[in-house]
Amino acid sequence: MMKVDGKDMRPIWLHEDGQTVQVIDQRRLPHALVVLDLKKVDEVIMAIQEMVVRGAPLIGVTAAYGVFIAALNALGRSDPAAFFNQECDRIKAARPTAINLIWGVERVAAAVNGLDDVSRIETARDEAGRIAEEEAENCRLIGEHGLVIVEDISKQKAGRTVNILTHCNAGWLACIEYGTATAPMYAAFERGVDIHIWVDETRPLNQGARLTAWELGKHGIDHTIVTDNAGGHLMQHGMVDLVIVGTDRTTHTGDVANKIGTYLKALAAHDNQVPFYVALPSSTFDWELKDGLADIPIEERDPDEIRYVQGLYQGQVKKVMISPEASRAANHAFDVTPARLVTGFITERGVCKANQAAIQGLFPEKTGSDNI
Repeated sequence: MMKVDGKDMRPIWLHEDGQTVQVIDQRRLPHALVVLDLKKVDEVIMAIQEMVVRGAPLIGVTAAYGVFIAALNALGRSDPAAFFNQECDRIKAARPTAINLIWGVERVAAAVNGLDDVSRIETARDEAGRIAEEEAENCRLIGEHGLVIVEDISKQKAGRTVNILTHCNAGWLACIEYGTATAPMYAAFERGVDIHIWVDETRPLNQGARLTAWELGKHGIDHTIVTDNAGGHLMQHGMVDLVIVGTDRTTHTGDVANKIGTYLKALAAHDNQVPFYVALPSSTFDWELKDGLADIPIEERDPDEIRYVQGLYQGQVKKVMISPEASRAANHAFDVTPARLVTGFITERGVCKANQAAIQGLFPEKTGSDNI
């Protein structure tokens, strides 16, 4: 497990009572480490929608545990099966962009299909736990495969510092363990490679400045927070050797939906010949959609996330308005980076080009789909 002040920590776990799912409230980081209990589907949905939990793999695992909670809550209902199915549908509708959400619900629901009420609970719990362990292992493998890329750059630079830029938070907070984009960073650090991370602040919720910086700092990795718009300047001046980002949904043709601003980083990287990699487990591929720009739903969140900013002031977390009160704001949470701007994907099975043939080469079992 990843460590926080010497203590093993994950962003989600099952309480020892066997019935309560516990999560780190990521809205409160980095100034407070708060744990929330999830005992009802409404609480699971709130956690996903309000970004108590966020990041595609973690959303998928939270959704999977949400199915377990739905099974628990179905006991004693007049029609437990109907209640359970209705709750699963509500979880799937919690957020639109991350494909792992639907995947997690459907995988657990399929595992419990046809079981009696008690068996449904036990099987849902076990399957959700299995998904969590698989995603953690997938991220570890992403780290191993991405490490090769970082080490190659280090050799080209004769051991001098490898500067990596990342956007948003695709670390262990978003992914159970290791992270996706951060997994190669952790692996390189443990291998003794000299690395430095440029951390985009990632407005409007500052997941980079709040979460990625907190993670890296706790692990002792050298990093610098920069404004979202600094990436192009850094690349122009040779201060970035590699960009690694995560993704919330990627088509099997290579189009990438990720936190808003990712597309601009890809454009800058392309213009400056900086390798631009996307790290993801196979659960984040959408094997149905072909055209990311046309078909991936882009979530529009509360405009107040732009109009207000949260921070620490005299020992207390405060929220302040930064815009004129009468001004409108539009909060598009994600953008789509076309495959042509992506150098490659780092997955649990290896690194591949961002095109349909290469992706299918790593995941041949998906080629039987009528949609591919």
